[in-house]
Amino acid sequence: MSLQSTIETHVKTAVSQLFNATLPEVEFQATRKEFEGDITVVVFPMLRVVKGNPVQIGTQIGEYLVENVAEITAFNVVKGFLNLVIADSFYMSSFADIQAAENFGRTPESGKAVMVEYSSPNTNKPLHLGHVRNVLLGYSVSEIIKAAGSKVYKTQIINDRGIHICKSMLAWERFGNGETPESTGLKGDKLVGNYYVKFDQEYKKQIADLIAAGKTEEEAKKEAPLILEAQEMLRKWEAGDAEVVALWKKMNKWVYSGFEVTYKNIGVDFDSYYYESNTYLLGKDNIEEGLAKGVFEQDPDGSVWCDLTEDGLDRKIVLRADGTAVYMTQDIGTAIQRVKDHPDVGGMIYTVGNEQDYHFQVLFLILKKLGYDWAENLFHLSYGMVDLPSGKMKSREGTVVDADDLINEVAQTAGEISEELGKLEGYSDEEKKALYKTIGLGALKYYILKVDPKKRILFDPKESVDFQGNTGPFIQYTYVRVQAILRKAKEMNVPVAIAQERTLHPKEKELLKIIQEYPATIQLAAAQKSPAIIANYTYDLVKEYNSFFQQVQILGTDNIEDQSFRVALSKEVGQVIESAFSLLGIDVPERM
Repeated sequence: MSLQSTIETHVKTAVSQLFNATLPEVEFQATRKEFEGDITVVVFPMLRVVKGNPVQIGTQIGEYLVENVAEITAFNVVKGFLNLVIADSFYMSSFADIQAAENFGRTPESGKAVMVEYSSPNTNKPLHLGHVRNVLLGYSVSEIIKAAGSKVYKTQIINDRGIHICKSMLAWERFGNGETPESTGLKGDKLVGNYYVKFDQEYKKQIADLIAAGKTEEEAKKEAPLILEAQEMLRKWEAGDAEVVALWKKMNKWVYSGFEVTYKNIGVDFDSYYYESNTYLLGKDNIEEGLAKGVFEQDPDGSVWCDLTEDGLDRKIVLRADGTAVYMTQDIGTAIQRVKDHPDVGGMIYTVGNEQDYHFQVLFLILKKLGYDWAENLFHLSYGMVDLPSGKMKSREGTVVDADDLINEVAQTAGEISEELGKLEGYSDEEKKALYKTIGLGALKYYILKVDPKKRILFDPKESVDFQGNTGPFIQYTYVRVQAILRKAKEMNVPVAIAQERTLHPKEKELLKIIQEYPATIQLAAAQKSPAIIANYTYDLVKEYNSFFQQVQILGTDNIEDQSFRVALSKEVGQVIESAFSLLGIDVPERM
């Protein structure tokens, strides 16, 4: 049982015995720096069940706790806040448990599996900055949920069919002169993306010519020869035309090779892949099933709808009058198929931008109405856009920030800053290159993940690679500082102490308090699907460690017990940083 749970039980008992009242819950907060104490019980909410002066109530409870709880040695009351002082022995005992734990903070796997979907790109362009936020969020949430004790399947659905794919195929066929990734030296996804942009440029020229010839803009957009040809190509693909399908396979293969390079570069992976070309016909059987159950209704024209007006939503079409599927149909079918493929899945998380909030509200409600028990555990990991100082990105106009270019840019910026700091004597060029990538990627990932997913981000690559403040490199640098202390301690033959009784320095106690919070932080981040909770916890730990480093002598003290304990404490801080950063997909270097 945690300290907080222990105190909560005793506070409820105190309220029952002292005031003959039942307290439903106890509100805690961290003790403010200017007051003595380690944890604070907020008295004000108790006034709903206990009448009286909050200072007197707090004093009576404080006296009861000091008398009845071994871990509590003293208290003070400030207005309606009961500040409790926790015995050093409690923290030392807890630290001994932390040292003995094999994977401190992480919970063994149990219960149903969770499937996390992220990335899910289109095969007509390379991954860009918007995808980067999606991929980093999905991967990190997967790792956090895994650390919190669930089995996780990482998946994506690749949008490999539709008019947008045909646009790049047609443009390559028309203007490509047989170019390939090999002949151009371009990554396959970049080559195909260039032809998506080319289609848009040529299409706009045709629209302008038609408008000049007297057509309205709307007519010109519909009648331009290129768009008509792209639509014809899509019809041929759906009819299984051998030539079109062969071109589609060839160009998609180029794109997948390019994507794999980017995923490897950014350090994310997947357990399974779903392709829209395989799933777009799924769901129709489920519509039949839903009609039979009365979940759906058929209009006179033959179209099928789900009436969600009683649930505060609208009527949603799930099958067109001509019997063709809509996106909702596919998503219903794909969700059901995934559970068939992985029967141990008890819930799913969809990492998709917030412009799809309503779509997922409807999807989850329909799946619940169809009676799937796992539908109670569906979650839309909705996130805000990523903006740049220069404004919004547009794929078809070619004004996107390419993911590969971004990774190179942050690595280059990290290199420039590291060179300026001049701390890389003795590094080979290869070692420098690897280090710059570790720092640059750490900067990029941390900058994006430290922000609550729902908020928009204005991404500034230069600002992200800063060695001061709430940044990835600052935290990595603290980890490196810890490793330097451990190396020096080894040279000096200072043993890493196993925790035993000692009187703690206030700075030691503060560090121990934060380290202890790591398991609960993982559980909270998993429950809220928010890597920002892990990121900001790690920053708080690092700030406290740097304060400890400035104010307390670690290896400089003559007292061997102090040296030994502080080295042990430093080691644990380093391990928690490394563990927490791994949940964000960030590596830590040994030297910087």
